[in-house]
Amino acid sequence: MDAVSEPVRIPDALAAAGERGEPWASWLDALPRTASEVLAEWELTLDRLPGAGFASGATALVLPVRDSSGLALVLKLTLIEDDNVGEIEALKAWRGLGAVRLERADPHRGALLLERLGPGDLNAVDALDACEIVGRLYRRLHLPASPRLPRLAGFVTRWLDDLAALGRDVPAPPRFVQQALSAGRALASDREMTSAIVHGDLHYDNVLAGRREPWLAIDPKGFAGDPAYEPAPMLWNRWDELASTGDLGGALRDRFYALVDASGLDELRCRDWVVVRSMIGVSWEVLDARAAGRALSAGQREWITRLVTAAKAMQAVGPGS
Repeated sequence: MDAVSEPVRIPDALAAAGERGEPWASWLDALPRTASEVLAEWELTLDRLPGAGFASGATALVLPVRDSSGLALVLKLTLIEDDNVGEIEALKAWRGLGAVRLERADPHRGALLLERLGPGDLNAVDALDACEIVGRLYRRLHLPASPRLPRLAGFVTRWLDDLAALGRDVPAPPRFVQQALSAGRALASDREMTSAIVHGDLHYDNVLAGRREPWLAIDPKGFAGDPAYEPAPMLWNRWDELASTGDLGGALRDRFYALVDASGLDELRCRDWVVVRSMIGVSWEVLDARAAGRALSAGQREWITRLVTAAKAMQAVGPGS
């Protein structure tokens, strides 16, 4: 196949990440050159065939490519940060079982060559059915963790410290914040909890239709930690469908129970982690706004409302509920 004959264009949504400052700005400046170098070194060509398009997100450049034999693959280029440094290690451990298959990787350049999946994802599946699919995926992905994976507990402890430091500036009910701080610290310090590979961001967009298997997970954060950490993102997304039921709390709990029942995870630990992750998520929005020197945006306020609502729904989960 011919070499790439044109510069790699950075999509607008990804280019906007430069507004976060360093190291994003420098990484984005170098990204077209990095992409061209990896394409050449790995003997890949951009796939220009109809239907080959693949959406880059706000944190990674994702390119449909073909190797020297014509095999359809995906090249992903991402900025390696503390909270996604385990992605490559997790994909290696899964060996394509329940997850996208990793063909090649260069951790120093954040380059991953992956099998081509999709275009379908779980957004096209009934939400409760999707929760059951993801719950069954948890069982396959939660393998014993390699010591090379970053420890989830360390991240959670740091995030909780940030949450606590905000004090009264957290736009959430204080009882939920205190609940998150107490439960989160207990969960993070639980030495008896079996350490498993945790995806960390498994939701409807991150499960794609496959050819080898009906559904395969993509884009793991890759932690070693408590499997019960997982469910929260499945509650926060596809929000309009939840709102349309007229009973947000009940609809959130329906999803929650579908995930727990399909996975066999501990209900109370999952409940506590949803509250913990929701309040940590609120703190992230506040800290991002502070770093940018501005007030919370309308989009951030809407997202915070989701997080607080999810935490509130979990108050009815447990003994006597």
